[in-house]
Amino acid sequence: MERTTLRRRALVAGTATVAVGALALAGLTGVASADPVGSTAAPVSAGSLSPGLLAAMERDLGLDADDARSRIANEYRAAAIAAGLEKSLGADYAGARVSGAKATLTVATTDASDAARITEAGARAEIVEHSLDRLEGVKEALDRAALRKAPKDVPVWYVDVEANRVVVNAASTAAGAAFLTAAGVDSSLVTVARSAEKPRTFADLRGGDAYYMNGSGRCSIGFSVKRGTQNGFATAGHCGRVGTTTTGFNQQAQGTFQGSTFPGRDIAWVATNSNWTPRPTVNGYGRGDVTVAGSTASVVGASVCRSGSTTGWHCGTIQQLNTSVTYPEGTISGVTRTSVCAEPGDSGGSYISGSQAQGVTSGGSGNCSSGGTTYFQPINPLLQAYGLTLVTSGTPTDPPTDPPTDPPTDPPTDPPGGTWAAGTAYAVGATVTYGGATYRCLQAHTAQPGWTPAAVPALWQRI
Repeated sequence: MERTTLRRRALVAGTATVAVGALALAGLTGVASADPVGSTAAPVSAGSLSPGLLAAMERDLGLDADDARSRIANEYRAAAIAAGLEKSLGADYAGARVSGAKATLTVATTDASDAARITEAGARAEIVEHSLDRLEGVKEALDRAALRKAPKDVPVWYVDVEANRVVVNAASTAAGAAFLTAAGVDSSLVTVARSAEKPRTFADLRGGDAYYMNGSGRCSIGFSVKRGTQNGFATAGHCGRVGTTTTGFNQQAQGTFQGSTFPGRDIAWVATNSNWTPRPTVNGYGRGDVTVAGSTASVVGASVCRSGSTTGWHCGTIQQLNTSVTYPEGTISGVTRTSVCAEPGDSGGSYISGSQAQGVTSGGSGNCSSGGTTYFQPINPLLQAYGLTLVTSGTPTDPPTDPPTDPPTDPPTDPPGGTWAAGTAYAVGATVTYGGATYRCLQAHTAQPGWTPAAVPALWQRI
């Protein structure tokens, strides 16, 4: 199934981690391919982790430096084992998670005969009723219903691999039930949980060291990237549209948004001018920068730290993958839910597990005084959507170039051509052709440059 293939590619994804929030100028060096297949995580040595990251993990997770290194090493190993078992178990696979101080890996399956294979691979086997594909099919039905009409008082839904169910967080059981009815899903696979959560994006404060959109709103840089020889950075889509100009933390001209999707997804990239040099680092906010080594996706339960221009370093754990969340602006799908806090202005900033990039800050609820829940867009699908490579350590940096003077172009997906056209208003159910394929509109919208059917799966479904 296409869903399984994409998930596997993201899980074993290649390398790298962030150049964060406020001091974006620090830049980055070296490049990792946007194609994650075949990449591996680097071993964790005594000196390979940033003192700032270790200090944040001690503050937020209660781990001393040795425990943090041990946990990260175990999480790297768990991610590799889980990726291999997902491939070998096929349709039986029901998800993976780590738990406990030693990040013990549990892999679930619907077939008891798989238990020996899981154990031999170094994981604890768990036999469950529903496969991950089946549960994600239910979640996708909920996503489609939300695209037709954003659910009222239903902020979040996701697949809970530990409970082996889809969970819908709602302000009331009635609101949750109405959403299930609208989606036409099997309610026996879903748990509706009462929640007062009110997620929002984090781009509404002004001031501070970060980057600014059209000289006003502030967000945080996520990861340094390249597209060919063009330098730039990945960030959140709600921070700016295609053509939005940016200035850096020093209020000097910086770049222009070349691609942006929001809602549906929350992804974007900015091409920067020659004054900004990319480096494979994440701002450690006074504790030493973190070097980017890869972008291997972590599993549920793994530790993760976030860097942003408002609140600096904070850590927590990954709670669920492939989550959908409804903001006032609309529903976002495919984000990862975490226990890390964040505040306005942190949007677009980096999430990193050890030395492996995970994603860019989208939004959440709560704050860093009382605690909160946040969501990030995984970095590997972002790179793939826009044809980018992630800047990492060990690879020479190409000479910087100025942003393109021509109008921004679509991400390199399918070859151009067909009936789709920017500026056209499309209704739900409308069909177009693009790049030799036919697509059906999932959400009414007016097409913008960069929102081609192949690049924006939240708006178009290939048929």
